[in-house]
Amino acid sequence: MYRNLARTAVAAGCLGALIAAPGGVATASPAQPATAGFAHINQLNRSGVKGAVRLSLRGDQVDVTVFASGLLRSAPHAMHFHTGGAGRCPTMAADTNGDGIVSTTEGHTAYGMIAASLTVTGDTSPASGLAVDRFATTPHGYLTYHRTVMVDDMTAAAIRAGNAVLVIHGIDPNGTGAYDGTAPSDLDPKLPLEATSPAACGVINAHNS
Repeated sequence: MYRNLARTAVAAGCLGALIAAPGGVATASPAQPATAGFAHINQLNRSGVKGAVRLSLRGDQVDVTVFASGLLRSAPHAMHFHTGGAGRCPTMAADTNGDGIVSTTEGHTAYGMIAASLTVTGDTSPASGLAVDRFATTPHGYLTYHRTVMVDDMTAAAIRAGNAVLVIHGIDPNGTGAYDGTAPSDLDPKLPLEATSPAACGVINAHNS
């Protein structure tokens, strides 16, 4: 099933790539002071996920490391920097349709839209937001991620201002060990809601290093 999810997500990512510039790694100006960031990752949607993220930002280049546990095993987990919202993580009060799950769009008021996709390979722009085949998987429910990515100026500014939020997606509310819920995703109806709903969130606290 994950292979099918990946195909659908790749198609969405490829379509988005036609309208968004690809992310990547670039050399930052040595005159730009470095900004260090840290966040505690806390559960959303009663997922039980917890962890931490640390990063170093110089210019528009971000070196990011994420550790998390309690994730659905052997499943891809989309992970992004979100910006443009209130710079916080949502609570269950954001579940406006009363289905018991805070969907990605219901959380937008709190954390904003996708600003960068923390894939393990390739493009890191918002166009890869659903590229499930290129996000980290969790064979034992643990995620360890490290990559240096390029972000745009607005995302870099949000990180420095403490208005950027890291969100990990993918939940298993029915406890079956798979993304198999019948409700469709609010982001792509070809995917189940469980695959794209947020599992954990952390607000990046930043300071000049």
